[in-house]
Amino acid sequence: QVQLVESGGGLVEIGGSLRLSCRASGSIASFKVVAWYRQAPGKEREFVASMTAGGTTNYADSVRGRFTMSRSIVENTVYLQMNSLKPEDTAVYYCKAFLGTAGFWGQGTQVTVSS
Repeated sequence: QVQLVESGGGLVEIGGSLRLSCRASGSIASFKVVAWYRQAPGKEREFVASMTAGGTTNYADSVRGRFTMSRSIVENTVYLQMNSLKPEDTAVYYCKAFLGTAGFWGQGTQVTVSS
């Protein structure tokens, strides 16, 4: 069983920055893909960014150029650096790891961008 713990969320002003962390109970190098998703109130959960085991990243159009995903294999942690935040980025952000055919979710961390 994989456990993922997100942290780093909070309240930030428009144009501000936050860095989210997702720490895994096992080696993140063993995961096929690790991804960030978000869910705003009343909306479907949506893809934000992902990173393959080889380090290739992919971003949703809405965050490309503003968000950057990175990782520390030593710390078993992936990060999501979020810059130039907008009110529409307000959501609960979730980390998901894919191990084989199974996917594991974290509990989420709230990001609120104040207008």
